[in-house]
Amino acid sequence: MITATDEVWTDIQVDEALWRSSMLPEGVLQAWLARDGDEVAKGHAVAVIRIEDAQHDLISPATGLLKILTPRYAVIEPGALIGRIISIA
Repeated sequence: MITATDEVWTDIQVDEALWRSSMLPEGVLQAWLARDGDEVAKGHAVAVIRIEDAQHDLISPATGLLKILTPRYAVIEPGALIGRIISIA
């Protein structure tokens, strides 16, 4: 039986460095490339954000199940937590 102590959560956060050359203080979560609950692999793109006219892929920091915390088209700020990867330890 899997318990909460067997789960390891890894946050998916938007890197503040993406705003270095931006005049706007926020961006938009343009798309999720996987659905909530899908298994994703470390190093693969899981979301796309738009800051001004530039689009950036967000890479999964771990392998596991995707938990979406922020919906598509939401306005996001630097460092925003948008999802989690849940791995079974």
